[in-house]
Amino acid sequence: MKLCDMHAHSSNSFDAKNSVDEMCQSAIDKGLYAIAITDHCESPMIKEGAGSRYGYFDELIPKSYNEAVTAKNKFAQSIKVLCGIELGEPVHDIDCTEKALNYGKFDFIIASVHNLRNMEDFYYLNFNNEDINKILNLYFDELAETAAFGHFDSLAHLTYPLRYIKRDTGKFPDLEEYQDKIDLIYEILIKNKKALEINVSGFYKGLDTSLPDENQIKRFKKLGGEYITIGSDAHCSGDVGRYIKKGIEIAGNAGFEYYVIYENRQPVLIDIR
Repeated sequence: MKLCDMHAHSSNSFDAKNSVDEMCQSAIDKGLYAIAITDHCESPMIKEGAGSRYGYFDELIPKSYNEAVTAKNKFAQSIKVLCGIELGEPVHDIDCTEKALNYGKFDFIIASVHNLRNMEDFYYLNFNNEDINKILNLYFDELAETAAFGHFDSLAHLTYPLRYIKRDTGKFPDLEEYQDKIDLIYEILIKNKKALEINVSGFYKGLDTSLPDENQIKRFKKLGGEYITIGSDAHCSGDVGRYIKKGIEIAGNAGFEYYVIYENRQPVLIDIR
């Protein structure tokens, strides 16, 4: 079985600590077939003078890309290194997103939503003091808008806010009342032949589930979903590849016979048997 980690952050992301080479070497040591370096680029923060909390993407993303290209060649005999980017909030500022897309000739582009318009990243909220129902309705609406944007390959951690809702309240909200909105997201992804990510970080961050969970992956498959990517969302070398086998198991339980990696923005099927 080939193990591929399609979501990993190097020290070119503001919240990660290991170099591209260190992330790749960890993947090699763990026997991975492929790793994608997908450093953060919060699209609206690209504007001059913005992004002090996150760093300056005009510098960090070209650096990430160039280091990934170098690693691709350096480690070619040991692992497939893929040059990626995680585009956060791509529909918040289309001009900035288009600029980000020109930072390099990426193999793989993740789209994600970490915060709603005019609101901080969910990480910084205290959900004991928030209207969770309102936030989730707005979030899934915006995620549908993001899915329709189209200039990406896989939609990351669909249930991202649940990380922090569980952190603050001690429990997960019931997603049943949001299922129609979630189904719309799936239908857009399926129509546009985009992938859905199984983000397995929840298994090592105390959530005991992937984001989204297995039931949602089954729902995606039932509606006609074809492409699944699997990512650890590692922010340090120690987490590279963690629970990727569990992600593959979830994909298999949902009825998928393969998951995908992306090279030159094209899906490559990886048999899960």
